[in-house]
Amino acid sequence: MESRRTFLKLAAGTTVALGLTGGISAVAAAEPLTSVPLDHIGIQLYTVRSLMTADAQGTLNALGTIGYATVGVSGLYGHSPQAFRAMLDKAGLRAVLTHTSWDAMRANAVKEIETARALGVRYIVVPSLPGSLQTVAGYQLAASEFGRWGVLARSAGLKFLFHNHGVDFKTVDGRVLYDILVEETDPRFVNFELDIYWIYQGGYDPLAYFARYPGRFPVYHVKDMAPNGSFEDVGHGILDWPEIFRAHAQSGIREYVVEHDQPKVPLDSAARSYEYLRTVRF
Repeated sequence: MESRRTFLKLAAGTTVALGLTGGISAVAAAEPLTSVPLDHIGIQLYTVRSLMTADAQGTLNALGTIGYATVGVSGLYGHSPQAFRAMLDKAGLRAVLTHTSWDAMRANAVKEIETARALGVRYIVVPSLPGSLQTVAGYQLAASEFGRWGVLARSAGLKFLFHNHGVDFKTVDGRVLYDILVEETDPRFVNFELDIYWIYQGGYDPLAYFARYPGRFPVYHVKDMAPNGSFEDVGHGILDWPEIFRAHAQSGIREYVVEHDQPKVPLDSAARSYEYLRTVRF
């Protein structure tokens, strides 16, 4: 598996420049090109959280106008799940996933699943694990809990996913923590929302994970990296999106969900990322 070498090359901007603006390698140029399905381009609402707090309906309307078809829900901003879904309907958007939390799932997984069903999502996602679990035993516990929640989710017509951060790729006692979650869960019940920025930031290559664990990654957080390692609008950073997207059949990707953790102007950032995903070919 590629390890820190991949991230260091990216940070130096020496190996991926060809893909930054939708360029195509000589090898790929000889192959039939494809594109991201427009009805599967979404945005994590965390990207526009400041606007959602002030005007949820207006923000959702604006995202629909940009062209987004779907959203990932990141909190309900004081609305009931039913009211939130009605706002999405009005904006012409559909929620494909919702983020809950480790603590909320441990407290009442059935309630969290009921909320997800009311939103009409396909995936319920735990987006992070407590720092206290950053041991082999802690991640084995998480894998066990994920399996239990995955069975509950499937019985409710949903799918359970885990979303990574860079810290999940720490090596502890000779094991990469993230690998424990993949290897000690059943793909019938547990799969992964792969945050592309954070796997690179953690020192690993998503393509290697697609090869090792095919079909386990039905959702990407499409998040780009600036040359200095910070966040960037999709298609305007150093990550080679055509290369990543070309592995779509192997990865199992269904939903392409844009996220930018710290956008200066959230809707402008959302529009730039959407335009790239709409036009990129691979």
